[in-house]
Amino acid sequence: MEALPVAKIELSAIRKSFDTTEILKGIDLTIEDGEFIALIGPSGCGKSTLLRVIAGLEPQTAGEISIDDVRVDDVRPSARNLAMVFQSYALYPHLSVFDNIAVPLRMRRHATLARVPLLGHLVPGRAAIERGIREDVERVAAQLELSALLKRKPGQLSGGQRQRVAVGRAIVRQPVGFLFDEPLSNLDAKLRVHMRAELAQLHRSLQSTFVYVTHDQAEAMTMSTRIAVMIDGSIVQIGTPNEVYENPRDIRVAEFVGSPKINVIPGTIRDDGGLEALGRPLGLHSQTPAGRASICVRPERVELGGGQGAISGTVVHLENLGAEAFVHVRVDGIASPLVARVSPDRALPGIGNGIELSFSPAAIRVFDASGKRIQAVLPARSGRLREAALG
Repeated sequence: MEALPVAKIELSAIRKSFDTTEILKGIDLTIEDGEFIALIGPSGCGKSTLLRVIAGLEPQTAGEISIDDVRVDDVRPSARNLAMVFQSYALYPHLSVFDNIAVPLRMRRHATLARVPLLGHLVPGRAAIERGIREDVERVAAQLELSALLKRKPGQLSGGQRQRVAVGRAIVRQPVGFLFDEPLSNLDAKLRVHMRAELAQLHRSLQSTFVYVTHDQAEAMTMSTRIAVMIDGSIVQIGTPNEVYENPRDIRVAEFVGSPKINVIPGTIRDDGGLEALGRPLGLHSQTPAGRASICVRPERVELGGGQGAISGTVVHLENLGAEAFVHVRVDGIASPLVARVSPDRALPGIGNGIELSFSPAAIRVFDASGKRIQAVLPARSGRLREAALG
């Protein structure tokens, strides 16, 4: 597939308010040429608003936007040369697939009079322009395997086909970047998995800049090169999917990224720096002042059985998904059950059975009372502290 032009997009101190409500609170973000970056976060965090600000559909209240080092704050959306794919696909129901894809080309290449029904055909040179448009539409349709559907209307297409038409309409413009606003949210689960692979392959083929908004972390984790986690109008952490998953810097990131969500256990930093979970020593120390802490462990790092700092509880729910199983354990002193992800090949405990859960120190991520990540270490045999393999 033919590579498209690419652009570097830079956001500096972007703020956006609606009346007295501040939605974006000073966003700084650099999106590199050809990068696939996902903006993720809970509903209402401002990610779709940020995408619309980048597109020029919403003016920012403060801050600067640059595309390839050129300020575009006062540039109209069409002149920014960014293509946007909406959640609803925004296809014209009365137009064929061909005409839907051709819309941006006709708007750009034809004079106003040439677009008028009936009279437009009398404009000199219109036929030659239409031949060029047909060639471009057919080329893009072949790339997206839509050639056999060009005469159909959107109502005659499946959800995945409509999504490809929306992408085709974006590609045909040859934009410097693509802005996706939750484009897969209207598809069923099976088709979403398929379309994730298609979009990732499309990005590799086009080598263009993709900015992708989603609340579905599976989409972000499987497709993007970097993730920007937005919470309450701010970007809390940016990194590769693996960095954000393994080394969250804020407990809100730890709880949002990962399914099932990370286990959060009430903990304490003692006066001597030792860490405890529910009064059980973990063998870890911190230089953080004494006080409350949150001990967090991913479900796949929780083991069924005893060990240092083992926690006792009662099995309240089992989920056997075939390739894996989730064991939900109610523990006194914790509001939500702890979850262990285990292989279904092993003997699973019955609901109502007592059980012990354990985890290695390397699996623990520790956050202070304000929710910020803190360093935890294992005492070395020499008596000096050495860092645990905590990422």
